[in-house]
Amino acid sequence: MKCMSCGCTESKVVDSRLNEDGTSIRRRRECTQCGKRFTTYETIETTPVMVVKKSGYRQIFSKDKLRQGIVKACEKRPVPMAEIDKLADEIERKVANQLDQEITSSQIGQYVMDGLKKIDDVAYVRFAAVYREFKDIDSWLSEINEIVRQRNDD
Repeated sequence: MKCMSCGCTESKVVDSRLNEDGTSIRRRRECTQCGKRFTTYETIETTPVMVVKKSGYRQIFSKDKLRQGIVKACEKRPVPMAEIDKLADEIERKVANQLDQEITSSQIGQYVMDGLKKIDDVAYVRFAAVYREFKDIDSWLSEINEIVRQRNDD
């Protein structure tokens, strides 16, 4: 690992810790030349999963893009960032654990909707409006009525 201060490639590990969800190791390192300390993260290298869009276009799955979509749906809602991160982590795990190297954007959208439904009804409807491309008020009302019906059944 190259030191950010002096450029030396020699360092020693001072401390190692598993991160909260167990997917990476955080290492504190110290440069052997200048003594500056810095942090590195070690993760498992995986083969990328391709997302197949409705148009047929393919792109590499991005947890950051997924997280941004969830954040946008939860904007101005009382949803803690920890919940958003947890949902993004769960979906990333589902995508990574599937057998295929490709997944449709509609399947990812369904994962997000399933998760948001448990977290916040308003965020769920916001996301559904974009994901399902609501064209009129009737689309909104039918989705809201479905949520109310399910809540009354529980």
